Amino acid sequence: MSIQNLGGSIGESLGSSLTVALSLKSASTGWISSMFHTMVPTGYTKLQDERLAMVDLGSKPEAGSLQNGYRPEAAHIEGRRVLDRASRSSLSLSDCGDGEYSETEPMLAERRPSGEEADGEEEEEEEGLGSQHLNMPKESPLAMAFQILVPFLLAGFGTVSAGMVLDIVQHWQAFQYITEIFILVPALLGLKGNLEMTLASRLSTAVNVGKMDSPIEKWNLIIGNLALKQVQATVVGFLAAVAAVILGWIPEGKFQMSHAVLLCSSSVATAFIASLLQGIIMVGVIVGSKKTGINPDNVATPIAASFGDLITLAILAWISQGLYQCLDSYSYVSSLVCAFFMCLTPLWIIISSKHPASRTLLYSGWEPVITAMLISSIGGLILDKTVSDPNLAGIVVYTPVINGIGGNLVAIQSSRISTYLHFHCAPGEVPEEAKGCYYPCRTFCGTGANHRSAQVLVLLVIPGHLIFLYTIHLMKSGHTTLTPIFMSVYLAAAMLQVLLLLCIADWMVHSMWRSGKDPDSFSIPYLTALGDLLGTAFLALSFHFLWLIGDQDSDVGD
Repeated sequence: MSIQNLGGSIGESLGSSLTVALSLKSASTGWISSMFHTMVPTGYTKLQDERLAMVDLGSKPEAGSLQNGYRPEAAHIEGRRVLDRASRSSLSLSDCGDGEYSETEPMLAERRPSGEEADGEEEEEEEGLGSQHLNMPKESPLAMAFQILVPFLLAGFGTVSAGMVLDIVQHWQAFQYITEIFILVPALLGLKGNLEMTLASRLSTAVNVGKMDSPIEKWNLIIGNLALKQVQATVVGFLAAVAAVILGWIPEGKFQMSHAVLLCSSSVATAFIASLLQGIIMVGVIVGSKKTGINPDNVATPIAASFGDLITLAILAWISQGLYQCLDSYSYVSSLVCAFFMCLTPLWIIISSKHPASRTLLYSGWEPVITAMLISSIGGLILDKTVSDPNLAGIVVYTPVINGIGGNLVAIQSSRISTYLHFHCAPGEVPEEAKGCYYPCRTFCGTGANHRSAQVLVLLVIPGHLIFLYTIHLMKSGHTTLTPIFMSVYLAAAMLQVLLLLCIADWMVHSMWRSGKDPDSFSIPYLTALGDLLGTAFLALSFHFLWLIGDQDSDVGD
């Protein structure tokens, strides 16, 4: 055999072996790749491709669009279309492990259409911009008023009942000897704004944008949010007691450890039990509204408030009086009660961390809740100092009413604006009319859905308060006589409170959306706490004014 033939045969054998090795390596690589592909759901892969496409769309703005920081309209619509397709994938964001989840993502589809239907919808969107409003609930002002009216009246009668209960329990021993409990009242009643109304607003938005169409996702949202709410209620109840102790100690310089422990136990137990009961009721209302075709934005927050004040105040009075009676004989009971509810906190943290939405709020949702509690506690300090004046004791029965009604109305408006932004704007973008400096006429003057709802809510203030005032009068509760001057001053205070709250809500919700925060979780605690502070302050000023002008002859504070 010649050297050339030997070299050729060696080359052929090496080439064939190299070819076999490469083919085996390729086959092995393909098998490993296919195995990994089977481990990753198709929906997740498609979702990541869609979101990458979304990034590409948002990274090429038209000329001049960077000056105001908003994405051009064409890219906005295309981006929404991509998100809509992504939301129809086999997996939602919450199913993708520890992936980032944002409640401010605009998800428009109320149902999950097939691929052909989705393509047809995209063609319709390309024909005109109006199709992006198709899924937004359309309501006439009359229908809106009727949907709001019944829950509003229920909520109002709930606050009237709470006021009547507070008027009775103010004479109990616990309230007489531990006056710091009055500081707790607005803070604990404000939990309906901090927690219940926030839960109602989040779930209402989830219903309207189709997040609760899937049974699995629905129950994940419900359980995660309820567990989160129990964590927040326990912590806020403890902090409210600490604030009450500090605010009660500052003016007088007196401190009793037994009273401080009783305040902590009463506050934590009340917050926990009331929050659990109201949360279950709230979930039932949201699910029932979805099944009956009623917009939950109109009914959820008022119904949350209708039960909230009465349940919370009754539980607070009962627990405080019971612990006070045990104070001398069994002083350790208060400590055991507080320790028991605090020890349950890790369990709720574990449960709430299982769902991405509640896990996000578990870390970022504390600022508005704690700040709102502090604002409400200042209102409680005003109430405590006003009640301690025998001439102004009549303020007690009206405080839950004016605070509750103002908080209910502004919570409805905040929830509606938030839902509107979820439908029509991407996070960071606001409608044209909301750009620039804020002015009050922007809230009430116009023909948009939010303008109409603000007008309807303002029109409900005076008739609603008249009904509730006469209900208190007919039940022979309170220490005041309904004179024309008293009613005029009271209604003026109530109207001023609601007007200010609606203006603040319009500015606050749009500002939070522009900064990328979810208004459902951040705005309502601030707004209801401001409602408590403004309502208590305006009511105290009204009673002082009536006393100064001589209306004390009509039983104000008698």
